[in-house]
Amino acid sequence: MIRFRHAALSYGLLSALVVPSAAAWSLQNAVPIAPVKPGVSGRVLVQWMPGEIRCNGVAVTGQPIRRPWNQLGWSGNETQRAVTLRFAIDPSGRPVSLTRETMAYVPLSEDVAPALAASRFAARSPQQDCSVTYVMRGSALMAADAQELMAYTVHPVSGPLPDEGWQRIREAAGDCLTNPQPQPLERHFPDFATIAATPGVQDWSMIRYDIDASGRTRGAALLAGTGNRALDGAALKAIRESRFTKGAKTGCLYPYWRVAAKLPAPDMPEAIRATKLAGNCPDEHGWAVPPQLRFPESYRRRSIEGWAVIGYDVAPWGQTGNLRVIAAQPSDEFGTQALGMIRDAKLPSSPQGYTGCVDRVRFKIAPEPAPNAGGEGGAPVPGS
Repeated sequence: MIRFRHAALSYGLLSALVVPSAAAWSLQNAVPIAPVKPGVSGRVLVQWMPGEIRCNGVAVTGQPIRRPWNQLGWSGNETQRAVTLRFAIDPSGRPVSLTRETMAYVPLSEDVAPALAASRFAARSPQQDCSVTYVMRGSALMAADAQELMAYTVHPVSGPLPDEGWQRIREAAGDCLTNPQPQPLERHFPDFATIAATPGVQDWSMIRYDIDASGRTRGAALLAGTGNRALDGAALKAIRESRFTKGAKTGCLYPYWRVAAKLPAPDMPEAIRATKLAGNCPDEHGWAVPPQLRFPESYRRRSIEGWAVIGYDVAPWGQTGNLRVIAAQPSDEFGTQALGMIRDAKLPSSPQGYTGCVDRVRFKIAPEPAPNAGGEGGAPVPGS
């Protein structure tokens, strides 16, 4: 067994350390990706909508079910896409043992399973045999819902939002973008250290406000967000205290966001922790080529931790083989990631090689950075 903590190597346990409102839609609600008008970017806003959730044949309600992050796709692909996840619910109401019904690659779906992993259900007796199908919905940027576009700009995982997307957002505002545009004289921010972050969710609050002739803000109101009431209130207060250059304006927009809190991995059962396989693998071994620590990116973005237990054999020249995932939580994607890490590693050569080796891999999130130090804040709508 081996332990990694960032780049350090010692004998023990393998750990990867990295720095760190649900809408219910059913299959018939889905629409294909829409075509866009000539002369624009050809990009579309892609949303994944969760359908009905059932456990043991009975419908259950999330509290809440997290929507996957919006992404940008391309027009012209009118194939309706869906991803079905199977999972269990532990006594705390947390989804665990997430697996895809099919391993076929589905573009732009990498946040579907992490979003479900960040969701919650009522704490009750454990539930088994649960499933939910997420369906892709596409909208041309010029016709997309402005608030959904705002959500994308908070975590633009597919790259910058094209101009027609920003124009759609500006349509939800007033004359704040007409020249001369107001310039901030005092830009206030929430005290993020006093605002509880949501595990696995990057919260955000989009504030709409006006500016009077003297440069004071008026009529600040929450336009959209993830429902973090503390952040909403602090964002409103920050806008009300901000000051701008003189000149009355209406419909200005500004978002504030809070990094996701760490969502720890489910406990590793003692029976899994003590897993032994028949063979001649020594309890202690070093590495000629250590595993390269790679955190599953889609889970890193949401600060979701996990673990996996991997079994394997070793050839006399040190190459690992016959790899299999013994267990992984909260998703089988941690098992897939750990499998690749062990596959690329090598042990020292030996006369006969080994069979029945077992390593446990923990994927750990580093401590949260200090608030206001590049971890969270706000950013104006371009041109505002």
